Amino acid sequence: MTRVKRGNVARKKRNKVLKLAKGFNGSHSKLFRVANQQVMKALRYAYVGRKRKKRDFRQLWITRINAASRMHDINYSKMISLLKQNNIALNRKMLAQLAIIDNTTFVKVLTTLQ
Repeated sequence: MTRVKRGNVARKKRNKVLKLAKGFNGSHSKLFRVANQQVMKALRYAYVGRKRKKRDFRQLWITRINAASRMHDINYSKMISLLKQNNIALNRKMLAQLAIIDNTTFVKVLTTLQ
């Protein structure tokens, strides 16, 4: 059987992991075994974080819309219900932007509902 030399494959793999671990504290960025565990953990957290970000932003938009609509004597759920009944297709992100940046337009949207 012929001899197989691995060359620099293992070193490249280790360097790739250590590069990903750059900025981690202490041995988490220096020693391959520890760094590898931390990189795998960080990648898991990053995956979960991408899913979580969508939830968090939707929650923020709903809170902002609710706060702005309550200032005009209508709660969030009633407002969304009226939007659907009147076939106004504005998503929560845009409603939240209107509530913060362009309050006059937000009030006009509310008046068309009532």
